[in-house]
Amino acid sequence: MHQPYYKDDLTGTYILPWVRMHGIKDYYDMPAILKDFPDIHQTFNLVPSLLKQIQDYVENNATDKFLEVTLKPAAELEYEDKIFLLKNFFMANWGTMVKPYARYWELLDRRGQSVSEKDLGNATRYFSARDYLDLQVWFNLTWVDPLFKQSDPLLKELLRKGSGFTEEEKALLVNKQREIMALIIPEYRRLADMGRIELTTTPFYHPILPLLYDTDLAKIATPDIHLPVNRFVHPEDARTHLDRALAYHEKFFGKRPVGMWPAEGCVAEEIMPMLAEAGITWTASDEGVLARSLGIHIERDFAGVMKNPEVLYKPYRAGKGDKRVSMVFRDRTLSDLVGFVYSKWDYKNAVNDLIDRFHRIRRGVSNGPHLVSIILDGENAWEYYQNDGRDFFLYLYDKLSREQGLKCVTVGEYLRDHPAQAELPRLHAGSWINANYRVWIGHEEDNKAWDLLGRTRDALTDYMSANGDPEKIAKAWEEICIAEGSDWCWWYGDDHFSENDQEFDLLFRTHLMNVHRLIGQNIPDELHISILREDRQALPTVELTAFISPTIDGLVTNYFEWLPAGYYDVSQGGGAMHRGASIITHIYYGFDLKNLFVRLDPSQSLQDEKVSELAFFVNFLSPLGLRIEIRVVPRERRVTAELFRGKNGDREQVAAIHNVAANDIIELAVPFEALGVKPNDEVQFFVTVERGGSEIEKWPYRGYILIKVPTEDFEAMMWQV
Repeated sequence: MHQPYYKDDLTGTYILPWVRMHGIKDYYDMPAILKDFPDIHQTFNLVPSLLKQIQDYVENNATDKFLEVTLKPAAELEYEDKIFLLKNFFMANWGTMVKPYARYWELLDRRGQSVSEKDLGNATRYFSARDYLDLQVWFNLTWVDPLFKQSDPLLKELLRKGSGFTEEEKALLVNKQREIMALIIPEYRRLADMGRIELTTTPFYHPILPLLYDTDLAKIATPDIHLPVNRFVHPEDARTHLDRALAYHEKFFGKRPVGMWPAEGCVAEEIMPMLAEAGITWTASDEGVLARSLGIHIERDFAGVMKNPEVLYKPYRAGKGDKRVSMVFRDRTLSDLVGFVYSKWDYKNAVNDLIDRFHRIRRGVSNGPHLVSIILDGENAWEYYQNDGRDFFLYLYDKLSREQGLKCVTVGEYLRDHPAQAELPRLHAGSWINANYRVWIGHEEDNKAWDLLGRTRDALTDYMSANGDPEKIAKAWEEICIAEGSDWCWWYGDDHFSENDQEFDLLFRTHLMNVHRLIGQNIPDELHISILREDRQALPTVELTAFISPTIDGLVTNYFEWLPAGYYDVSQGGGAMHRGASIITHIYYGFDLKNLFVRLDPSQSLQDEKVSELAFFVNFLSPLGLRIEIRVVPRERRVTAELFRGKNGDREQVAAIHNVAANDIIELAVPFEALGVKPNDEVQFFVTVERGGSEIEKWPYRGYILIKVPTEDFEAMMWQV
């Protein structure tokens, strides 16, 4: 459970509301749902910076910009307030959190589903004070967990009423939110004291611990990575985050945790002694890190079932001598199915599939207990499920409680009864994303952030050496610790996008500015300049790993048909902030020796007649000037794809793409020959959607997707990486 640190401590202002929103939707119900299932034991990881923000809302009546605009009487809204509401108060999953409520959907439809800043200004003419009041209420109401919507009289009445809300009802709703947030931490402690759950922690502000230790550790996974100008080597900062986390956890829950989820599953051999010395007995990461540590390949069959299950489903020991820590590694396929795939299924089918996979694993391993670890974000997946995932969980926990041969245990319980015996020869330095650190370092933006952090830290240490004010020094170090969190570089670079990128950039630079303010120095000019830039390669959510040969039929013939492909998640899945629904949700891409394969996953049915109003484009920056236009005509059950070259408004057809299909998804195969490229040539592309000749979506939002035309030894080289 984690959120970035959204507060500017010097002003006391929360820039974004997501601690509050997830607080009323996810953080309480995830443990509370276990009350009727005593045999389901779970491990919850609570990041200290999240706990700190929750308590701030509960004890100090903290507020945020979204809450301030919520509480403003609708009749007194200024023009800027109205723009803010229309821009931000539809930030929820439209399919599961807006469309089910007729009045909320009506307001979205009136605003428009794809709008520019100019459109927002025009839309204000069509909204009355009553409309804005309903919008204020609906944004705050839709985020409340179904558990409370189904049981609380006030919430039930607001849902029944649906529109025409009063200012008094709005105030009561906000009070209800604070009541819900006050339940969160006590519920975790109650279940932990009962032995029903295990609580673990993360270094305080969610830093990438190995990179604080030494940014050169990034070279282990990616030797050719471009690093910041100045090497960052501060193991003392890593230890500070670790020690503070353990003490803070003990403050809330009465005892220090023995388990730790390192931020983003980032581990390295070099930090294991630090964990052991701090009293951490176990930690976790991804199967990719395990594979790289052992120098093997995690093999799966066409259905995603492991061919070498004995490797993954057991704990290991990592470290040297008496400073060793037990480690477990998540099953990436199972975790991703829960996080990204099952939300699109009927919940009973999803549960049955998951349990069937557990039994396949059980049948494939030797006698004796084995541990299957499913590890994923605790808050981001559920808004994509119907009913916030509640139906899925209730059915899953009920079935698991009665399933022979399966038992839900915490990691600590398993290690107590079955201590790790296997030893890792060396722990690979990587994360749960592609077994490297590229999300947080290596891109121009990321490297700039690291250099600014390093220079600001140096300024503070110089101030300390000059015997500066101890109180100001303490506050300045807190700003440094916040800036060392991983969340800023999560949004910098090519890997992730949110509608709040500007806010995240400003927050990071504000924390560094605050250091200079506190120690009485002029703020360097470079901190006033945005780190964000537009022209860049976009890193995929998952990287391309092998040749693919999909059936071009417009159907998800099998989830694993595209498994080795690269893909770009426009919402960035479990890590994204809250965008509204886009027309395209995922872009998959891959190749064989002759063809580039592209798959576009839509958020709406391609059988809807309105799809005929859209044009989908694959736009090439290299080879420059090429575009593929895809048109779907549902009424005629027809799809066309045309490759053309365009310049200065002219359009010249290059080739018709015959291997294209559109049913549930859009799939096409583009011959490399038609693109005029040869092995080792770069292909750069992005995808756009147009309506009436106007672009309404572009993915990646900034930059482009890059591949190299493969040679025959592509797969052999990937196996060596």
